[in-house]
Amino acid sequence: MAADESRVPFETEPAALETAPAPLELRPSRGVSLFWRTFFFLTLLLIGCIVAWLQTFRALEYEPRALQSANQLASLVNLSRAALVHSDAIARVSLIKTLANEEGLRIAPREPSDTFRLYNIDALSRNVSQQLSSRLGPDTLVAREVNGTPGLWIGFTIDDDPYWLLTDPSRIGPVAGTTWLIWLGTAALLSLTGAALIARLINRPLKKLSFAASRVREGDFNASQLNEAVATSEIREVNIGFNRMAQRLSKIEQDRALMLAGISHDLRTPLARLRLETEMSVDDPQAREHMSADIEQVNAIIDKFLDYARPDHIAPERVSLNQVIDAAIFSLGQDPSHVVTTNIPPQTAVMGDAVELQRVFSNLLENASRYGRDPRTGVMRVEIAAKAKDDFVLVKLRDHGQGVDAGQLEQLTQPFYRGDVSRSSATGTGLGLAIVERAITRMGGRFALANSSTGGLAAHMKLVKAPA
Repeated sequence: MAADESRVPFETEPAALETAPAPLELRPSRGVSLFWRTFFFLTLLLIGCIVAWLQTFRALEYEPRALQSANQLASLVNLSRAALVHSDAIARVSLIKTLANEEGLRIAPREPSDTFRLYNIDALSRNVSQQLSSRLGPDTLVAREVNGTPGLWIGFTIDDDPYWLLTDPSRIGPVAGTTWLIWLGTAALLSLTGAALIARLINRPLKKLSFAASRVREGDFNASQLNEAVATSEIREVNIGFNRMAQRLSKIEQDRALMLAGISHDLRTPLARLRLETEMSVDDPQAREHMSADIEQVNAIIDKFLDYARPDHIAPERVSLNQVIDAAIFSLGQDPSHVVTTNIPPQTAVMGDAVELQRVFSNLLENASRYGRDPRTGVMRVEIAAKAKDDFVLVKLRDHGQGVDAGQLEQLTQPFYRGDVSRSSATGTGLGLAIVERAITRMGGRFALANSSTGGLAAHMKLVKAPA
């Protein structure tokens, strides 16, 4: 075996790690949270209700307001006409001044040369004009500007003489005033605040349930207890059911750990005794060697089972990637058929467990020794490269074997799965790659397998980078 630390360039340079298989680099897009989705739908509902109410209000308000305004203006015109008709010349001048000063009404003769713009600004103004025409006669004119002077001008006749009556346009005010808009804005703001509170109340128990589920996934059953005394009956039933499920899973996990510990203890003792008896009682050296090898294989199988069944919870700590890989390479022994080349930047550190990481690389190297040897030379050539990227460290371990059928790549990490005949000819439990994936996932990383473009199988790892 040879371990080269001299940064000799080879085919799998660290830059190639950026094109790791899709499961490592593709992250599911973050959807809209339940809070914002609920708030968004409630907001749409409230806005729709406000718009519908506004349109209904405007439709119901226009007709009565137009009729009321037309009646008031028609009364002004009729009163002004009657006052002017039944007053003498001297009193008429005084009356016109009084109307102008006290009521803001101006009466002036209408000349044929007068230019005017009709009062048809919006639906309300057109409705008022129609109502005035029906009350005062078809020859009534309603204008918003006469000879460049803006205002509300009403054209009427006195003894076939045309006149203009000018009044304040505010007598026909818009439906939506400033005060009305302020109240509408206040109502909308209060409605949106209420929608946010409702969405938060709906989202809060689901967030607690999500947090508890994440703790159960990490194996922390004690921190996953939900409140069973909440007021909402549906949430209370869900919390009770989840707590019972978590307690059941905790009991199963404890029973599993106890059972595995008992199996390990109960099997290792008779195996050790059997090995001792074999060495002492079997005279044939070859038979004794085969029996000892079988006992060692049984011990290795027990170790694999225990590694796979190891608890999920791991307290991450700073681990030197160089030291872990060196230790895994050293554990291979001095076998000339093992050639391992490394290209890892110095001082590369990740967050995880040193023992678990060494077990990961030992399993990968063992898998390469069994199934990844060069078919031409029978030598195991493995290349390990690493590169830091953002908050992660990408690691690639590649052998030069025959590779794996593309349809079997995803299944190789399943427990007890064996590939084709060429890769399963050696003895094993089918747990090596499953242990690797499980250990990396426990440390917050990701793992995937891919066939190398130039031959062989490549293992891609994405480990959490240790802070500087």
